[in-house]
Order: sequence, then C-alpha cells, then structure tokens
Amino acid sequence: MSRPIIAIPADIREFDGATWHAVQQQYVRAAVKASGLMALIVPAMEDDNDIDAILDRVDGLLVSGSATNVHPSLYGKQADENDGPFDPARDATSLPLIRRAIERAIPMLAICRGIQELNVALGGTLASEIQEQPGIWDHRKPQNVDRDTMYSIRQSVFVKEGSCIASVVGPGEVLVNSLHRQAIADTAPRLQVEAIAEDGTIEAVSVIDAKAFAVGVQWHPEYWAETDSPSRKLFVAFGDAVRDYAAAKEQPLAVPRRQSAV
Repeated sequence: MSRPIIAIPADIREFDGATWHAVQQQYVRAAVKASGLMALIVPAMEDDNDIDAILDRVDGLLVSGSATNVHPSLYGKQADENDGPFDPARDATSLPLIRRAIERAIPMLAICRGIQELNVALGGTLASEIQEQPGIWDHRKPQNVDRDTMYSIRQSVFVKEGSCIASVVGPGEVLVNSLHRQAIADTAPRLQVEAIAEDGTIEAVSVIDAKAFAVGVQWHPEYWAETDSPSRKLFVAFGDAVRDYAAAKEQPLAVPRRQSAV
C-alpha cells in the first residue's frame, strides 16, 4: 500500500531576485521519517488556489512554522512595525485550508505559525512581542547559535489531563523547544487549550468539535521528531490519524441490494 500524502502550505521566499515557494526541510523530514507519510508542498497563492481540489488529493494537512506572521488585519487589528514580517500569500493559502480541512474531517497538525493561523482561522486573535508583557518570559529563539542549540529542548509546558495531547504524550510537565515572539491572545471559541507554559502562555490547542485529529502546538516537535519521545509520539499520532483517514477513503461505498420484483 502506498504511503498517504499530506499537504504542507508553502511560504513565499525571495532568492537571487526570484520568487520561490518553500517549506523547511525539518517539517518534510518529520512527516516522512516520524509519521511515515509523503508530503505535497502547496504553492502559496493570494488567489487561484482551489482548496477542495487540493484536499481531494491528500489525506492530511501539516501547517508549518515560518519566519513570517499572520497579518493583523485578519484578526481585526492594525499592523504596526512589531507585527511583521508578513506573507499575505501564505495567509491566503493556509487559513482556507485549515477551515476546510476541519469541515471535511481531514487530520491536521499545526506548528508554531500554524497554531497561530489555526487560532485566527477560527476567530481568535494574536499578541505580538509577548516578552514585553508583565510576567511573560522571553520565548524568542536565541541569537548567534547553531540550529541544534537554537531548537534545544529546554522549556516546560504543562499538558492538561484528559486533553487530546495528553492521550499522546501524557498529562503534566513535558519539556519542549518553543521559539516565538507572538502567541495566542483571545482563544478562538472552537479551540480548547491543551497545554500552557509556566508563564501562562498558550502552547497547545485542539479543535473542540473536530471529527478528526486537529491539534496545534506552539513548539517545534518536528525538529527532534526522530529522537525525542514526546516529539515523535505527536508525529506518530498524526501519521496514524492520516492513515486511518486514507484507509476510510479507500473503502468502497456500499451498493444497495436490488429488490426483487414481486
């Protein structure tokens, strides 16, 4: 049986004067190596993406992190210099994919920017430069270090008992690698908070009424998905949900038995 395929929305990047649709290797590798899936990169388009046509051809959605932020106009605020950089094409691609994947019960895992997109897509808001707020830690990535050090597992989050993520990694304290300067402010009505940092920052959510796996985390399980147990468990759970969805799609529809003439 061939591996199920997931969609990963791309970012817009500029290299050597050309525009590229790009996804970081760490997300693709985690999907392939830890989840046992294959990945399809979806071009970031401000219009012309046929969302249902994309989702018709995949079995799951992985919404990755990014160096850019969701544009504040999408959650009812004006942008200022602290809110960027932005990627309108990524916004226009990811948010409709998230909404429609939930509607169609397609499994979804949203990471970093992804959890923020999930919150905005369902009606929530975001806070910028959270380290400037009283009592909030500095969650930003360290500067001038190698990537392994940057993504080192060093922060505690507390997973709520009985939550979706607790069923995967267990309840209570879990060590993660959370790197961000924005976070969820007002939680979308359809989201349940699943994990928080010691300073109260929301670090994980799930979709309350979802009919399939639909989880967002603020940390980066993809980076250590092959070696760190909680990270791997999260990607394995996502992969299992995607395989279940793919298997259900392949089941032939029952054909009603023809009634014999009386």
